[in-house]
Amino acid sequence: MKTGLSPKQRDELLAALNARFEKNLGRHPGLVWAKGQARLEARPDKLWSLAEMERTGGEPDVVGHDKKSGEFVFMDCAPESPAGRRSVCYDREGWLSRKEARPKTTAMDLATEMGVALLTEEEYLALQKLGEFDRKTSSWIATPANFREQGGALWGGRSYGRVFIGCNGAQSYYAARGFRGVLRV
Repeated sequence: MKTGLSPKQRDELLAALNARFEKNLGRHPGLVWAKGQARLEARPDKLWSLAEMERTGGEPDVVGHDKKSGEFVFMDCAPESPAGRRSVCYDREGWLSRKEARPKTTAMDLATEMGVALLTEEEYLALQKLGEFDRKTSSWIATPANFREQGGALWGGRSYGRVFIGCNGAQSYYAARGFRGVLRV
């Protein structure tokens, strides 16, 4: 797995993140991009993960700041579930349970490869307070173990002006369902 960026890729990504940060100040009131950029420059592995979020259509942006750790919280803020991460089962167990028509990968496997985590239900609901996301798509979200043990997996979406959290079998996949990532830097 490649985890490095060329200087040109690094500069282009930082410029894109800075522009998105400045365009969407309501997502991160009181935060200063220079501090986030300094944290990213000190962690090239995290910068690579953000590049993967960007490459797959996630449009990552800062949505929070952990005052204790100093971490900046990035989430996929694309209007719809990232196009480069759709048509995936929830996890490997769900994928293996399919006897036919398996998708290429799973949300959990892809997130691990990218170095990000799926949004939790709480994070997904918080993101939806910052804008209207997943109006035509849906996104797998991190599913509690006790729920997953019963075969299900959670997803979130927005319809009719409301945010919904639903469930499907973890083996299911849909052309309009992907996942949103979260990364703490």
